[in-house]
Amino acid sequence: MKTNTFELAKQMYMNKLRQFVPVVDRVHGKHHPEFHEVRRLFEIIETKVSENDLNLSDVFNSIKDVTKNYFVPTDVCESYEVVYQMLSALNKAYDGLKR
Repeated sequence: MKTNTFELAKQMYMNKLRQFVPVVDRVHGKHHPEFHEVRRLFEIIETKVSENDLNLSDVFNSIKDVTKNYFVPTDVCESYEVVYQMLSALNKAYDGLKR
């Protein structure tokens, strides 16, 4: 049952994240260099998920550290906020898998 929650989250968010993360990085990376690290960490998640390696705890913990627990800066666009919302939802679904 819990696996289904993470599987559903992957289906809902991974393709959108693949599209949004590079764009947000290009648009906001100059003023928010921490997003370069978010992109790098997302690419690790993407690789691990494609290889069915669900050892993602360290990566999600790193993203939470870099983003200050998915805190959205006030000077960014909606896409930036949506990326953090999707990453957070994916993180929560993953945490549910580990319980």
